[in-house]
Amino acid sequence: MAITPRFFGERGRRRAASLGIEADRLPPGQSPTVKWPVLSLGPTPRVSAEQWILSIDGAVREPYVLDWEAFTAVARTEWEGDIHCVTRWSKFGMRWRGASVRELIERAGPLPSAGHLLAHCHGGYTTNMPLSDVLEHPALIAHEADDAPLEPDHGGPARLLVPHLYLWKSAKWIRRLELLEQDELGFWERNGYHHRGDPWREERYSVDEYVARAVRRRARGA
Repeated sequence: MAITPRFFGERGRRRAASLGIEADRLPPGQSPTVKWPVLSLGPTPRVSAEQWILSIDGAVREPYVLDWEAFTAVARTEWEGDIHCVTRWSKFGMRWRGASVRELIERAGPLPSAGHLLAHCHGGYTTNMPLSDVLEHPALIAHEADDAPLEPDHGGPARLLVPHLYLWKSAKWIRRLELLEQDELGFWERNGYHHRGDPWREERYSVDEYVARAVRRRARGA
């Protein structure tokens, strides 16, 4: 049997009901999990707090760098809610703590022409998004999850958290926030994933990749 998005949605709703989760908290095509799956591109970087720094630069008036001590001094923002992975799992009611991305960017003084953000990570991973996605929505540089320090496999010592988008946008092992005047695609966006990644709109793949997948399914007789 071909596994369709509708099948995932029906199964997800049944599982959500069994866990006591309201159906309207589950984006289409998702299924809730009580575990926290580990999905990464390549090996896990091992960056100690003593080695860690975060740069905020690009199209800003006053670029700056935070070391771990300076970061933790401003990491006072808490957020509680749900996260959604493009691989179709959702984890509900997580508690996060870190520094507000909006406040970090405002400190750097974005230029009026700045409209996009490119996140850079240890290990070479990048991901992009409109600047509005971190200025107008909750977004953190997070160092704690569920009242515990963020483990390396989940992006520790600190990661980007943009919870209203699919989780590949919440880049692990963050090291730099670069503001851009023009959009620049990150790793997965260059490889067929959607440029924005809204889970409520099921923005999983770019149009070209979606069409290519449909052609492959038809060729297989799915």
